[in-house]
Amino acid sequence: MQEVVPFNRPYMTGKELYNIAQAHFNGCLAGDGPYTKKCHFLLEQMTGASRALLTHSCTAALEMQSLLVNIQPGDEVIMPSYTFVSTANAVVLRGGVPVFVDIRPDTLNINEELIEEAITPKTKAIAPVHYAGVACEMDRIMQIAKYHKLKVLEDAAQGFMATYKGKPLGSIGHLGALSFHETKNIISGEGGALLVNDPADIVQAEIIREKGTDRSRFFRGEIDKYTWQDVGSSFLPGELIAAFLWAQLEEANEITNQRLLSWQRYHSLLLDLEQQGLLMRPQVPEQCRHNGHMYYIILDKRFDRQKVLADLKENGVRAVFHYVPLHTAPAGQKYCRVHGGMQVTEDLSERLIRLPLWFGIPFEMQVRTVEVLQKVLQA
Repeated sequence: MQEVVPFNRPYMTGKELYNIAQAHFNGCLAGDGPYTKKCHFLLEQMTGASRALLTHSCTAALEMQSLLVNIQPGDEVIMPSYTFVSTANAVVLRGGVPVFVDIRPDTLNINEELIEEAITPKTKAIAPVHYAGVACEMDRIMQIAKYHKLKVLEDAAQGFMATYKGKPLGSIGHLGALSFHETKNIISGEGGALLVNDPADIVQAEIIREKGTDRSRFFRGEIDKYTWQDVGSSFLPGELIAAFLWAQLEEANEITNQRLLSWQRYHSLLLDLEQQGLLMRPQVPEQCRHNGHMYYIILDKRFDRQKVLADLKENGVRAVFHYVPLHTAPAGQKYCRVHGGMQVTEDLSERLIRLPLWFGIPFEMQVRTVEVLQKVLQA
């Protein structure tokens, strides 16, 4: 019996447990210890952000974004419906209204040409989501935001180590959010980071992250005591998370290169099925350098996706679908607003399948995955 091809296998470099033990030896298990500071410094070097702040999740980083731009009840934030719930929840928690517009058929990113017509006097920000580590059309989005005096809140949960015209994702808008969840490329189990790109926002970001206090300034010796300054919460991770993450960040280039290699193998193996009209492969615009975060296919309309997934599973391949569009969800209909048609979102979300992909996936497993897929689609 052949080995099952799992959808994901979290990767460890081999240094994570040593770092965790070292953090304990250092006598620091709470947040903002030596490993956290090292992660902050390296993330700032890698992204060019004015300040990087580790958070306990990307969800926390997104919530910090909404706090930093002062989303108030009734404020609107334009975003795609094809995204994870945290993108919208961060706005809804502040009483804001996510406004959904359709996505592009090539990248599944927000259609930048639909954003401007969705702007109203209540619009406060645009939240582009870089799907599969492929950048949104950020030049156009930043141009729209500048003209209408809006903030740009990048959801780069899947985009660490990817770029747009040479600029790291998360570093282009006013604020960026990264994820280090175990399903991402660079991981810490749970975990994320807020990228602050405007130096003027740094102090307020630190206050929000530290329960609304100026504790960070106190530890830097800038003030003689710290006090409650504003609204905030406990957004920082424990030092053990940072110790684990540091081992991953040290090998981020190698991890990314290996994932890109595996991505390209799928891309080559699936060319014939695309030419037969059975599926579409992902498209990456020339100005985008992705990070090999995921490999997805779009099934031809003749296929029943649930049956294809069931047949793959029966043959030992653990493929999955992805997001259910937020505008179709009960909470989406309750808290959000749709602007314009959502035909592309609704069509492609029903036909997308994510194939198994992780650091070090054996080429033989990729070949087997494609062979099983071909058998299922040609049956």
